[in-house]
Amino acid sequence: MLQHLNGKKNSIGVFEKIEFLPYLSPRNFSQHCSERNNLMKSRIPWREKLEKITDVKIVDVPIKWQKQYGWGKMIIAKPLDVDALIRKVRKGKLVTVQLLREKLARDYAETHNGQEVVTCPLTTGIFVRIISECANEDIQQGKKNVTPYWRVVKDDGSLFEKFPGGINAQEKKLSSEGCTFERKGKKLTVQNFASKLVTY
Repeated sequence: MLQHLNGKKNSIGVFEKIEFLPYLSPRNFSQHCSERNNLMKSRIPWREKLEKITDVKIVDVPIKWQKQYGWGKMIIAKPLDVDALIRKVRKGKLVTVQLLREKLARDYAETHNGQEVVTCPLTTGIFVRIISECANEDIQQGKKNVTPYWRVVKDDGSLFEKFPGGINAQEKKLSSEGCTFERKGKKLTVQNFASKLVTY
């Protein structure tokens, strides 16, 4: 079943072309997440993976997440929407996956009559990984204007092991931008990271 939703262009172009959003049943939601995981594992270029998904979907919050996120609706954003937000993070600033999800949900509400939603945490995390690999490919090809994926940290301020080059590469990039770190068990965390978070 297709649910008709009119979209409008916002300041960074997020959701600017939404017209129809496929509504997914819980079973189809699981299949959809599986397809996103399979996309991660495929051997097609990362740029193609980034641009392959061109629609935004809306689903019921899965039962297993209802205790945390409530009984409402959940959006599955496009990788390019996530990429656009990360590109807004300037040198010296950081963003968490949670902040990205909150901003995507607010943008959606603004263009859909205030409808309250949450953004899928699983697919958002997958898209951040795709963005990091795509940017790394761009760097290897000599491109300068790349998405600063290294400015994305986990919700507790720790670094991403699965980013290109692992936490050592991310630490090096952030150190060059003025960040300092502390070790918390096996995690490497940006010191006072909350004070560096971007405000959208």
